[in-house]
Amino acid sequence: MQVGLYFGSFNPIHTGHCIIANHIINNTFLDQVWFVVSPRNPLKNPLSLLNEYHRLNLVQLAIEGETTLKACDIEFHLSKPSYTIDTLTYLQEKHNNYHFSVIMGSDSFQNLKNWKNYQLLIKEYEIYVYLRPGFEVKKREIESIKILEAPLLQISSTHIRENIRKRKSIKFLVPDAVKEDIERNGYYR
Repeated sequence: MQVGLYFGSFNPIHTGHCIIANHIINNTFLDQVWFVVSPRNPLKNPLSLLNEYHRLNLVQLAIEGETTLKACDIEFHLSKPSYTIDTLTYLQEKHNNYHFSVIMGSDSFQNLKNWKNYQLLIKEYEIYVYLRPGFEVKKREIESIKILEAPLLQISSTHIRENIRKRKSIKFLVPDAVKEDIERNGYYR
C-alpha cells in the first residue's frame, strides 16, 4: 500500500488541509493519506496547542466517512518532541509491506535542512511538496521530490484561532463537524 503521511499540528484542521489531502489522492499513486497529528512540533510553541487528543478528534471528525484519509496518532506513542525521520522509521518497521511518502507545503520544504537527519529523509522517502504562495521550489536533481500544484486557499489555523478568540464565525473555514465540536467544547477561547 502506498501511504502519504501529512504531518502537522492541525491546530485546528481546516478546509485547506482537507482539500490538499484530497487533491494528492486524486493526482498521485497514493492509496491513502494519513493525517499524522503531531503532539508537539519542535519548531512551534507548545503553549499555543490544543490538547493532542482533542486535535486528533477534530481530524477524525473532518474526514469521517472518507476511506482514503486516516487520522494517525502514532507520534503520541513516540518520544517528544516528534521528529519525522523517527516516525517514518518506526512506521516502516511496523508496516514493512507499506511504502511511505511525506507530504508537505513548500514553506516547510524550505526549512527541511533544519529537520533531524533530513539527508536520510530525502534519500529514503518520496516527498510530495505542494506549492504555497511566496515559497517557490526550484526543480532539483533529487528524484525523491515531487512538486505538485494543489488548489490552495488562504486559510491558516492561526487565523481560525484568532477568529474564535474574537468571537467571529469560522463557518466554511473548517468542516461543519469540526466547527460544531470547537463551539460545543469552547476550544481556542
